[in-house]
Amino acid sequence: MRLLKLLALVCTMFVVALAVPAQEKRIHHHADLSDHIHNDDNSFQYDHEAFLGKEEAKTFDQLTPEESKDKLAKIVDRIDTDKNGYVSHAELHNWIKHRQRRYIEENVNKHWDDYDKNKDNMIAWEEYKNTTYGYYLDEEFDDIEDKATYKSMLSRDERRFKSADRDGDGIAKHEEFTAFLHPEEFDHMKDVVVQETMEDIDKDGDGKVSIDEYIGDMYTMENGESEPDWVQTERKHFLEFRDSNKDGYLDAVEVATWILPGEVDHADNEAKHLIHETDTDKDGQLTLSELLAKMDYVKTSTITDYGAMRMDGHDEL
Repeated sequence: MRLLKLLALVCTMFVVALAVPAQEKRIHHHADLSDHIHNDDNSFQYDHEAFLGKEEAKTFDQLTPEESKDKLAKIVDRIDTDKNGYVSHAELHNWIKHRQRRYIEENVNKHWDDYDKNKDNMIAWEEYKNTTYGYYLDEEFDDIEDKATYKSMLSRDERRFKSADRDGDGIAKHEEFTAFLHPEEFDHMKDVVVQETMEDIDKDGDGKVSIDEYIGDMYTMENGESEPDWVQTERKHFLEFRDSNKDGYLDAVEVATWILPGEVDHADNEAKHLIHETDTDKDGQLTLSELLAKMDYVKTSTITDYGAMRMDGHDEL
């Protein structure tokens, strides 16, 4: 039972990374706009989650058409901060960024009470360690089949915690614990993100990532199976783009460029994409009537939390 609890806690820490497609899971785009592939040819689910947000209790799909229209009108009113009746690119961009930040805050708050055992509004390393690994610490992981893996997980968590703990007192305040759970959001944690990625992919431990290790992290070929087109594309990306010094491997700098594309503002790109898809009069801004006319599309975007509609006292729509 304790093993199941430990696995559940660990899985919670990494559920976002595991939810996305294999070829995308290593790339950190700050708070994920969506767990879905951005492919409008197949569905608008990515845009649905980008517009609406993805951590909500009541979805658009559970509303009647009239309820959906009423809910969307309330959302648009909140996005339209200057109250001129139009949603500009800047307003939409700020809204999507707000949904990203709220997702992170909710994720941290969801786990806070699990670890803050003495309720002092701080989480000490000992609290986190004992909550996550406590039973097995007493036994030195002797009753776990893969003892080395769990010892490695403990060591890795401690290293990340120390990096997040900027004042070095062994206690994480709220911002520090946020950096621990979401290191990709903090500049001072990016070395940790790169190091962890290297350790995951570099199976032979030579300090660099070969093309076989790169592909192996994304895809395992089954017997008799031909390699999918997307894998061949990734091989090409490795050779032509990822391996910038053309030595046949990815070093830490090249891995950082791959997984932490900091110059890309995905919220900005999504705002532009949403306007392009729903701005029928092409004036560069959106009205409620334009959004209502594209209801099926909007219901699959971040402005409505991917169709999710939570009714609470803090962020009621």
